[in-house]
Amino acid sequence: MALSYSIFNINMEAIIMGLNKKSVDDINVNGKRVLVRCDFNVPLKNGEITDETRIVAALPTIQKLLKDGGKVILCSHLGKVKNGPNEGESLAPVAKRLSEKLGKEVNFVADYNVTGEAATAAVEAMKEGDVVLLQNTRFRGKEETKNGEEFSKELADLADVYVCDAFGSSHRAHASVAGVTECVREKGGECAVGYLMQKEIDFLGNAVENPVRPFVAILGGAKVADKLNVINNLLEKCDTLIIGGGMAFTFLKAKGYEIGNSLVDEEKIDYCKEMMDKAEKLGKKLLLPIDTTIAAGFPNPIDAEIEVSVVDADKIPADMEGLDIGEKTAELYADAVKSAKTVVWNGPMGVFENPILAKGTIAVAKALAETDATTIIGGGDSAAAVNQLGFADKMSHISTGGGASLEFLEGKELPGVVAADDK
Repeated sequence: MALSYSIFNINMEAIIMGLNKKSVDDINVNGKRVLVRCDFNVPLKNGEITDETRIVAALPTIQKLLKDGGKVILCSHLGKVKNGPNEGESLAPVAKRLSEKLGKEVNFVADYNVTGEAATAAVEAMKEGDVVLLQNTRFRGKEETKNGEEFSKELADLADVYVCDAFGSSHRAHASVAGVTECVREKGGECAVGYLMQKEIDFLGNAVENPVRPFVAILGGAKVADKLNVINNLLEKCDTLIIGGGMAFTFLKAKGYEIGNSLVDEEKIDYCKEMMDKAEKLGKKLLLPIDTTIAAGFPNPIDAEIEVSVVDADKIPADMEGLDIGEKTAELYADAVKSAKTVVWNGPMGVFENPILAKGTIAVAKALAETDATTIIGGGDSAAAVNQLGFADKMSHISTGGGASLEFLEGKELPGVVAADDK
């Protein structure tokens, strides 16, 4: 069941106070230039935005700063930008959509240098309540390096105050995420987190550090290697850990099962044994598939029709491949969710992009949608799955960060959070 944001105000204050970080409610921006790092890394097709979720998520913070009389300067990356600046990864479409959403013109500075003369002039001309959007920060070239001191200083020179609201980038110590904060502080400015960051910290922080129990964690996806530290950390925090997706087969092989041609990480078999032993010693439930949906091979293309059957998890034929959890496993996992008060889910149960192999993921999503628990989707493919399958509005929170969510669940400190001022 989806829960309103206001219900978590007390818990949010506890988490923010625990991290001791300033939010946009703690700073005075009247008449000041406020540089806001957003996550406008939106999908584009032929220059058109195909999913505006990240733009909509940034609006509350922007609107708050405008209401308080700030001069709001927005920055973000978009895409990978491997071969230098190009119009295909310009933030121009974002400026257009933002103008529509805010009901006022967003002045887009198209300068590939990001912080050059055009940006300086645009900021100097700002009045209270104006909005400027800088060009893709990755166009600068030093955004992803640790040697971005010059870029950090130039970003800070544009502003009096800095706000980070880009949770999806908060695990990166980039110039526009962490480096800029030192330069803003050196000139006497404040650095805070925005509402989106605050909400992510609230939900993910509470889930990991202060969950209402029983706490069930569900991990899926392809590889054990991608979630080594998450598995280890969550086993210490949760009451039940559910494993699905391709990573489950390494656990099954660690139990001595025949897994046929299923995906397996041979180097992580001993690790899986250690985690199963750890769960037993800690008195935690670690649930693995008891049956699996198999096929002769991976679908090609990924959404192609495919002939499947369901077998017990310890009876996968040598020439077959497991591609989804089976019906009995889906029921087992759904039952575990029904009794939970907090659920965190990261990673699909199978090849959810294929309708025939999406049944396990649908079953888990449906179980989360029907529970009264606080349900948190940890970004990435699991977020894409609940959105595509139509369950998004039934979840308490869907994280905007893939890698950032994983690192948070691992218990790591995120540079974008750490860099904000203490209260």
